[in-house]
Amino acid sequence: MRLIIVSGLSGSGKTVALHYFEDLGFYCIDNVPAALLASMIEQILATQDPMYSRLAIGIDARNRAADLAHLPAVTADLRARGTRCEVIFLHADDDILLKRFGETRRKHPLSAAGLSLREAIDRERQLLDPIIGAADLVIDTTRTSVHQLRDIVRQRIGRHDLPELSILIESFGFKNGLPADADFVFDLRCLPNPYWDTALRTLTGKDPKVADFLDASDSVRRMYEDILGFLERRIPQYIDCSRNYLTIAIGCTGGQHRSVYMAEKLAAELSKRHKQVMTRHNELPEVEGRITVPQFGGS
Repeated sequence: MRLIIVSGLSGSGKTVALHYFEDLGFYCIDNVPAALLASMIEQILATQDPMYSRLAIGIDARNRAADLAHLPAVTADLRARGTRCEVIFLHADDDILLKRFGETRRKHPLSAAGLSLREAIDRERQLLDPIIGAADLVIDTTRTSVHQLRDIVRQRIGRHDLPELSILIESFGFKNGLPADADFVFDLRCLPNPYWDTALRTLTGKDPKVADFLDASDSVRRMYEDILGFLERRIPQYIDCSRNYLTIAIGCTGGQHRSVYMAEKLAAELSKRHKQVMTRHNELPEVEGRITVPQFGGS
């Protein structure tokens, strides 16, 4: 049995993610009381019904604080008893959540008389803090469209049926802030910048001309070797700890050239030794920036 617990802030895309899991063949149950999770899973396992071999359960802040705080212990116990259990947490910046609620005119589930929307979001963060701390994968949907979220669910989770480490290398621009879902962050702003070459300015790190420019730099080569060496030493430790997901963020100023080039180069090399290696480019247009798998990935 594969159990995925989907949690997150209201407005971050939790319900959308559950719908995509359903499309992928998961049996989905939303808004499950956290206090009943262990007994419910026990009953489902007792049936031995193949219908529940892939199960996705939504748990949100509409629970008692004590039950949410106990959830990490519940999931640890399920794993100890042989259930493959993963916790996925979705969140977004407050301003984006406020905008989404304003556009949909939905009522926040924790809103009450005398409690503003921002205060309700703050309260929800506090209640769900134990879950995000125990999450296997954190997805920041601040700059993610519903189509990109669907891509993340399909590529990183839906296709991750074997217990192997799923590695995502994402590029980003520091001018737009750090991605909150990263396990490791590397800063490339010290490297030569193709932006200042007018012939390269409108291109991206995927373009061969930009790659040629960066390949010619010794500092770029040394940075690549340093990052690759670090990851090759750390990835086995993640595997030994039975981690399911690893997210690596590579940043430059605008997220168009250096970080994109480095993310693609690292993914191409790591995919020779690891089956689940993907790239995502946060600052590129949606089609170009979507999650992709290196074409000569490991198998």
